[in-house]
Amino acid sequence: MADYHKLEAKVVDELKDIANKIRIHSINSTQIAKSGHPTSCSSIAEILSVLFFNTMRYKVSLPRDASSDRFVLSKGHAAPALYAAWAEAGLFPVSSLETLRKFGSDLEGHPTPRLNFIDVGTGSLGQGLSIANGMAYVGKNYDKANYRVYCLIGDGESAEGSIWEAIAFASYYKLDNLCVIFDINRLGQSEPTSLGHDMDTYRKRLEAFGFNPIVVDGHDIEQLVKAFYVAANTKEKPTAVLAKTYKGKNFPKIEDLENWHGKALGDQADRVIQHLKTLLKNSGPSQIHPLKPIKDDAPAVDITNIKLASPPSYKVGESIATRSAYGTALVKLAKTNPRVIALDGDMKNSTFSENLKKYDPARYIECFIAEQSLVGTAIGAACRDRTVAFVSTFATFFTRAFDQIRMGAISQSNVNFVGSHCGVSIGEDGPSQMGLEDIAMFRTIPGSTVFYPSDAVATERAIELAANTKGITFTRVSRPANPVVYSNDQVFQIGKALVHRKSNKDQVLIIGAGVTLQEALNASIELAKGGVAARVLDPFTIKPIDKEGIIKNAQECGGLVVVVEDHYPEGGVGEAVLSAVAMEKRIIVKQIAVREVPRSGPPNVLIDHYGLSAKKIVNAVKELVKLY
Repeated sequence: MADYHKLEAKVVDELKDIANKIRIHSINSTQIAKSGHPTSCSSIAEILSVLFFNTMRYKVSLPRDASSDRFVLSKGHAAPALYAAWAEAGLFPVSSLETLRKFGSDLEGHPTPRLNFIDVGTGSLGQGLSIANGMAYVGKNYDKANYRVYCLIGDGESAEGSIWEAIAFASYYKLDNLCVIFDINRLGQSEPTSLGHDMDTYRKRLEAFGFNPIVVDGHDIEQLVKAFYVAANTKEKPTAVLAKTYKGKNFPKIEDLENWHGKALGDQADRVIQHLKTLLKNSGPSQIHPLKPIKDDAPAVDITNIKLASPPSYKVGESIATRSAYGTALVKLAKTNPRVIALDGDMKNSTFSENLKKYDPARYIECFIAEQSLVGTAIGAACRDRTVAFVSTFATFFTRAFDQIRMGAISQSNVNFVGSHCGVSIGEDGPSQMGLEDIAMFRTIPGSTVFYPSDAVATERAIELAANTKGITFTRVSRPANPVVYSNDQVFQIGKALVHRKSNKDQVLIIGAGVTLQEALNASIELAKGGVAARVLDPFTIKPIDKEGIIKNAQECGGLVVVVEDHYPEGGVGEAVLSAVAMEKRIIVKQIAVREVPRSGPPNVLIDHYGLSAKKIVNAVKELVKLY
């Protein structure tokens, strides 16, 4: 390549020294911790040295600077090497590395954003590339900035299907600001990887997916420098640097041997460190320093106080599917903030996220039928507060990406999930399409907020609240058209339930949400005809549940509660209510839920068969009142 200039010998020597210092730091820190992955750190030492001290442009003093290059360590178990690179760069003292894995230290066993130089948590293997995709997509299409994204992947984790979903995404969207580095060190945790050092097969696979693959000796400084130069000058396709490396490189009697994964070197540490020191040309402070960004070209972004462009505009009694109201709300938010985006997995005409694509195609990202990539891309797009991401598909399909969602919480992500087609109310499509576990799944996510709006008005306000809520949010929307029950000026709050048909003579509290709220309201009318006064409560958010509101209304209704939900009983609305009243005396809760794998059929038939219809609620209430 005519424009490429070879490094001076002294620079090569300096980069080699940094690589071996990273090895020494990794051994020392894991020795003190008595655990860790020093051999996995060793295989990437030259890669990190070249990236952090020759290739990447970033501000050491401002690790989250918007215009700086980004780095994602997908093989998170090699965190000690990453920490060592930042220490060598001068972000914090090398002595801090001694706190690795200690309780209270932010230098944890795998990286998390508790550290200001970590954008996302990694360590559950196979997830880093989809996150890097989201960051690169934002950089190229929204920020339109020069920063590049580098993602380092272990060869073992490349067996994960999520990696290949992400590779397909990067290729399709021609993310030429993305460089993927494969650390092909041959050895997995318990045995050699399936491909070992078959570099040609790796190259052919990446080439077939539309990447620009470059095979290098991963311990050769000059080859790495040139490969990253080529990557930076390749247009219209992403680059994959396929680095042939050795686990435990430069560790005598350990290099490229099995049974050294995930353990400190123990009584071999001193011997190996002494050898590494003999390789250093200069044991003093580094004479080369990280490069700063050429220019600060990433725009300032404000994603606070996002409002609907106009209030809900519906008539009480008209039938509107909450999934349709989601699409309406999405466009209203997008009109007031240019950083509101939608991602979907080829379900946009069912989830109504297509509304945003019609309004502004640039702010819709099609991830196709690859839910792990879908979720990971959203996490990457939302990190560093660059976008407000709404991710939609059928509620049940999020179960396929549960690992990505839980890692999103570890990454302190602000991503808004919207799951449609929940419960047996979807009808004839059958159980494979019915979200019956989704509330349980999202309730388990630390810091999550779970919305379950019951009409179009509530849905628009839930989406508005979600856009301004920190952490993971999930909004559950339904396929059938539901009657509008709220006025357009109704105020909704997270953690505050809404009460319907209240009287001083209420004998039972019925709690319903989504499609079951209307069934509960119809049941209360029928019960009144038979002399039973029933109050109806809409929780609006399942997490946080309105504990005080539920207890107060239950007590006012004589302590009898019936919860009706289009969900399996485990982890759903009923168990959220039970947790709210767990320490209260004289409150009885009867839970009506879908208690078996359902069948296909018309929605009204299924709702009745599984006990969720007004008629079945009436019978359940009468039995409860009779018993107590």
